[in-house]
Amino acid sequence: MAAKKEASVEDRLKNLYKLQLIDSEIDKIHILKGELPVEVSDLEDEIEGLNTRIDKLNGAIDEFQQLISKHEANIADANALIERYMEQLKTVKNNREFDALNKEIEYQKLEIQLSEKRIREGKVDIEKKQEVLDVAVEKRDKIEKNLKVKKKELEEIIKKTEKEETKLVKESEKARKKIDERLIKAYDKIRKSYRNGLSVVTIQRDACGGCYNMVPPQLQVEVGLAKRVVVCENCGRILVDEELLEGKKAE
Repeated sequence: MAAKKEASVEDRLKNLYKLQLIDSEIDKIHILKGELPVEVSDLEDEIEGLNTRIDKLNGAIDEFQQLISKHEANIADANALIERYMEQLKTVKNNREFDALNKEIEYQKLEIQLSEKRIREGKVDIEKKQEVLDVAVEKRDKIEKNLKVKKKELEEIIKKTEKEETKLVKESEKARKKIDERLIKAYDKIRKSYRNGLSVVTIQRDACGGCYNMVPPQLQVEVGLAKRVVVCENCGRILVDEELLEGKKAE
């Protein structure tokens, strides 16, 4: 069986330039979306962090409230004991019993004072936590409103561009299959190096269409001959002849 004929350099460059045109259209859609996808993701992460903080604050407030309830119960128990001891004082038979009961009464009064102190401290702690909680909740609510707006903007853009982007992505994948792996790797590497994603450019007014530096006449001739892959001496982008574009249009 005859070996598969290798594509000419001109055909390889033409396929590569066609891929660049498709990818540039995809880039335009991404530019239209702008930073919205990143902003939405960041806002969602921030809300998640605030929700975690809010849960912890609510948990801390609950613990303080439980502690206050415990000390309020202690006070109620101590008062009940004091009342009982006071009744017992009325029927004591000797000084030893009298002194013992008075000591118990004093002890319960100290317990009440300690519990009252813990309650005051707990209420102060709750107040402080509540202030922080209110700020966190207010901040989260503002971010949620902003997120809602950003999501709506993004959804509207996606709705308008999704069909076109899906079509272009398929075309890009199809175009890639026509290009050898080595050239694709070089193409992708150059694309990642520049924010505008231009890896393959034409010569415009004797200058590179990517960095706008002048292309030497001899190099322009080589680009026009399309016998080898020529790159810009300044930026490293792959240079193609303007006629390749015309050839594409004529297809």
